[in-house]
Amino acid sequence: MTKMLTSPLWSLLAVTFISVISIVRSCSPSDQTAFNAFKSSLSEPNLGIFNTWSENTDCCKGWYGISCDPDSGRVTDISLRGESEDAIFQKAGRSGYMTGSIDPAVCGLTSLNSFVLADWKGISGEIPPCITSLASLRILDLAGNRITGEIPADIGKLTKLGVLNLAENRMSGEIPASLTSLAELKHLELTENGISGEIPADFGSLKMLSRALLGRNELTGPLPESISGMDRLADLDLSRNHIEGPIPEWVGNMKVLSLLNLDCNSLTGPIPGSILSNSGFGVLNLSRNALEGTIPDVFGSTTYFVALDLSYNNLAGRIPDSLSSAKFVGHLDISNNKLCGPIPTGSPFDHLEASSFSDNQCLCGGPLMKTC
Repeated sequence: MTKMLTSPLWSLLAVTFISVISIVRSCSPSDQTAFNAFKSSLSEPNLGIFNTWSENTDCCKGWYGISCDPDSGRVTDISLRGESEDAIFQKAGRSGYMTGSIDPAVCGLTSLNSFVLADWKGISGEIPPCITSLASLRILDLAGNRITGEIPADIGKLTKLGVLNLAENRMSGEIPASLTSLAELKHLELTENGISGEIPADFGSLKMLSRALLGRNELTGPLPESISGMDRLADLDLSRNHIEGPIPEWVGNMKVLSLLNLDCNSLTGPIPGSILSNSGFGVLNLSRNALEGTIPDVFGSTTYFVALDLSYNNLAGRIPDSLSSAKFVGHLDISNNKLCGPIPTGSPFDHLEASSFSDNQCLCGGPLMKTC
């Protein structure tokens, strides 16, 4: 047995076996080629991010922001953020700045699970349409750049996608119809772009979605009724768009919705009582719309608002006395309406400033220093 272990044949087999492992675990030639093209289309002058991306070194070993599958040697993750706590940023004492565009060669990284190229401020151009061929992609985060063009029409082909973040770019066009087929999508952020058109009628098909942040765009039309069936939706931000029509009663009946930002739209009609009586809401912003009627007198001991903003509407009548029975109201703003009558006493009114009540028709008492 000892002779077998020390024989030349065994030594040759051992070397061959080790070599095979080394070959399998090194960066695949196709991925290396894709990276060379990807890198050549980008410029990062301040931090030296790409200094480790040498053509003569293994992309799976020591390349900044790159991770590979240890068995196949295929690249699985690109994680490049322009704002990070990594040592390379702390040493430079600054956030990152990168220019250039996303080369379609990135689509050759067919085992990619996550593609993060966010917060570099200067990356421009369009998202390569071939990005939708990356069948294993679970995270696509290109936020905080200057990307233009439209969301790829076939985005729905990314059936495993759980995070789509394209916020703070310069994108246009409508939300693609195929997006609502992303059955695994949990986080959708399109904030601060130029996305237009109506929210797809079947938006509620995104049953796994917990965050839908679509504020600061050019969206129009009403709130689709299909949203009422999104039982996992916790955060909905449609602020600073052109959403119109009334606020549906079903919004207040959503099971886990805790943040609702609908400010700076064209909403009309009354505020549904179900929204204000829902003890699950923590942040509710309906300011700067054209809402009318009275503030529903539906507050109670389970009411808990970190922030409640109803300012800059056409609300009339009195401030509901039941608001005094709320468990907690951290920030309240009902200024710039047509409210009248005395401001109730006690919590939360005793810690609010006059600006929370200013520019109403005939409010008096409390911090306004105006006798009733």
